[in-house]
Amino acid sequence: MLKCRTVWKKLAPLARSSSTVCRQNVRRAGLNNGRIPACVPAAHMSTGPAGGGRETQLYILLVGAACAGGGLYAYRTVTGDQKRYQQRIDEIAARQNKTAAGEPATLVQSEAPAVEAIETETVAEPAPEAAPSPEPEAAPSSEEPSPPAPDAEVAASTETTETPPADEPVLEASPEEAAEPPAAPVVEEEPSPAPEPSPAELTEPPAPVAESEPTAAAESPAAEPTEPQPEVVAESGDSSPAILKVPSHAPYLLIGGGTASFAAARSIRARDPGAKVLIVTDEPDPPYMRPPLSKELWFSDDPSVTETLRFKQWNGKERSIYFQPPSFYISAEELDSAENGGVAVLSGKKVVHMDVRGNKVKLDDDTEISYDKCLIATGGVPRNLQVIERAGEEVMKRTTLFRKIEDFKSLDKVSRNIKSITIVGGGFLGSELACALGRRSTESGLEVIQMFPEKGNMGKVLPEYLSNWTTEKVKREGVKIISEALVKAVVCKDDKLEIQLKDGRLVKTDHIVAAVGLEPNVDLAKSAGLEVDSDFGGFRVNAELQARSNIWVAGDAACFYDIRLGRRRVEHHDHAVVSGRLAGENMTGASKPYWHQSMFWSDLGPDVGYEAIGIVDSSLPTVGVFAKATAKDTPKAATEQSGTGIRSESETEDTATSPVASSSPAPAMVQHQDEYGKGVIFYLRDKVVVGIILWNVFNRMPIARKIIKDGEEHADLNEVAKLFNIHDD
Repeated sequence: MLKCRTVWKKLAPLARSSSTVCRQNVRRAGLNNGRIPACVPAAHMSTGPAGGGRETQLYILLVGAACAGGGLYAYRTVTGDQKRYQQRIDEIAARQNKTAAGEPATLVQSEAPAVEAIETETVAEPAPEAAPSPEPEAAPSSEEPSPPAPDAEVAASTETTETPPADEPVLEASPEEAAEPPAAPVVEEEPSPAPEPSPAELTEPPAPVAESEPTAAAESPAAEPTEPQPEVVAESGDSSPAILKVPSHAPYLLIGGGTASFAAARSIRARDPGAKVLIVTDEPDPPYMRPPLSKELWFSDDPSVTETLRFKQWNGKERSIYFQPPSFYISAEELDSAENGGVAVLSGKKVVHMDVRGNKVKLDDDTEISYDKCLIATGGVPRNLQVIERAGEEVMKRTTLFRKIEDFKSLDKVSRNIKSITIVGGGFLGSELACALGRRSTESGLEVIQMFPEKGNMGKVLPEYLSNWTTEKVKREGVKIISEALVKAVVCKDDKLEIQLKDGRLVKTDHIVAAVGLEPNVDLAKSAGLEVDSDFGGFRVNAELQARSNIWVAGDAACFYDIRLGRRRVEHHDHAVVSGRLAGENMTGASKPYWHQSMFWSDLGPDVGYEAIGIVDSSLPTVGVFAKATAKDTPKAATEQSGTGIRSESETEDTATSPVASSSPAPAMVQHQDEYGKGVIFYLRDKVVVGIILWNVFNRMPIARKIIKDGEEHADLNEVAKLFNIHDD
C-alpha cells in the first residue's frame, strides 16, 4: 500500500495538469467558433476540427495511459505484498512448531534441511549459508535487501531460547538486547567450523590472525553476555566471504611483495607512524630476501631447510629468510579499522589493471582497491631461452627458472633425485648456483654442468684474466664448465634432455636451470599509461622515482636517471632497499632525489666474494690492483665483522668521509698473475672511474661510492687503490 500511495503522489499532479489543459483547450475552441465562423472559408474546414482537437486527444491518451499504468502497477504491488506477507506468516508458524518439537541443542543441527527447503521456496541463497547450521536461518529474509542481518539475528535467538511468541520481533528486528544473552552459547559453536576453510585458502601471514579472532570472540560471550552478540554476529556474517574480503581503500598501496615494497613500507611507517599500508603480492609468502636463495641456503646442514627457510650466515649466526615474522603484519581485513595503522599483506593476488585517473586498481578476481599513494615494485620475471620455450611441454617441465622460494624448494628436491643437472648462464645467479650444487655433487655424486656463451664465468662483468681465474675456481668446486656454448636446440629423448650446441657439441642431462637474466615486469604500463624505457626496460621515473602523480616505482622495475652515469636500471638487492626506502619517504612528502650509488655483491662460497658499484662492464677498459690475501679477506670474515649476512644492510647506511690512504708501499699494478687474493678493479670511461669491483675487500664500499660520485680523472690509480687499505695485513 505504501508503494501505491507513492505512485499516486507522483501521478496525481500529471493528471491534474492534463485535465486543466484540456479544459482550457475546450474553452478556447468555443470562443474561436463563436467569434469567426463566417470568416473561415468552407473549403478550409476539411483540414480538421477547429479548436486544437488533436492536442486534446493526445492529452487524453497520455492521461489514460498513465492512469492505466499506475493502476496495473498498484495491482501487482498489492498482490506481491500479500504473497510475501503470507509466506512470512507461514514461515513464522513453521519456526514455532519446530522450536516446540525438540531441545535447543539438537534443534540447531536438525533444522538445516527444513530451512533449506524454505530457502528453495523463497528463492534465497542456500549455497553460502547452508554449511554452518545456525546461519541458514538468515535466508528467508534475503528477499528484502535491507533487513537480512537483523532478521537472521532475531531468528537465531528465537530458536535457541525457545520463545514461540516472537513473531513481531522477527518482523521488526528491533529488540536486539533481548536476543543477545540466549544467542551467546549458540554463537560459541559457530567459530569452530568457520576458521577451518579459511587457513586452507588464506596465506600464512593472515592465517594466525583469522584463527585468533573467532576464539577471542567465542570466549567473550561467557564473560559479558550483553556486548558480545553484535561483535560475534559481525564475525559470523563476515566468516563466509572472509577469504575474498579485501580492503576497498588503502592510503598507501604497494604493488609487489619483494624487498623494495618492504623497504618502502618500513620507511612510510617511520615517517607516518599511523599509516595504513597494504602490500599486494601474487606470491603466497610475506616479503623475504632473495639473495640467500642462491647463496647460504644451499650450504645449510639442516635437512629441513626447505621448510624452515632458516640459514646460517657466513659468520655462523642463524636467521630467517623473511624480513619479519607473520606477527609483524596485520590482516588485510583489519587494515580499515586499525587505529594505529599497520602493514597488511594481501598474498596470492595480482594487480591486473590500474586506473590512474580514478586512483584505483583491479585485482585478478575483479576486486577493486582505491588508493591515495601507490608504489609499483613488481620486480621482474626470469628470462628463458626461446629454444627451450619452443621445445615442448616435456622440456619445459624439466626446466627451472630460478627466482622465488618455490623455485628453491623445487630445485632442491630435483637435485636430490636426478643424476645430472645443467645450468645455462654464466652470470651472478648461474655461477652461484653452480658452486652451490657443485658442493652437493661431492656428497651425492650429482653431475653439475655449467654452460655459457662467454669465455669464462661472469665474462660480461669481470676482466678476462679474472673471469678465467673464476672459472678455475668453479671447476674446483666440482662443476664441469662448457664455455663458448650457444644452445641451438633442446629435445627430450630416452628420458634425457639433449642440448645441441651450434658448434655441434651434444650435452645430455636430466634437468636444466635457465639463469639467463631478468625481464622487468611492466604489465601495468599499458593500463596505467606509464612510459617504458626502450633501451633498458622498466618504468621511466624522474629523480624522485615518480612515474606520475601519486605513483612511484622502485626496485628492478624502475629505470631511473643517474646524475653521474646516466639513465640506468639496476637488478640488485641494495638498489631495491635504497630505492624502496626513498620511494616510501617521497610518498610521505619528502621530495628527495635519488643520488645513491647502489652496490651489489656475489659470493662463490664462503671463501671468495666480491662487491661492486657503478657500471661494471668487461667491455670497458679496466685497471686492477691486487695484493696478497689473508684469513680476514673472505666473505665469512666480512660478515663476522659486520654482523650481518646481507652486507648491503650495513654498507648503504655508511658514508665515506676523507678516507686515509695506507702508508704501506704498494706493488705495481697486476694484470696477469695466477692468484688474485684481494684487490680493486677500476672500470674507466673517458679516463673517469665509472665502476669499481672490490675483490675479497669488504666494508670499503663508501669509499668506492665517493670516488664515483666525485667523477674526477686520476693520473695514478695505484694511489687511489691505497684508499682501500688493501696492502695492510
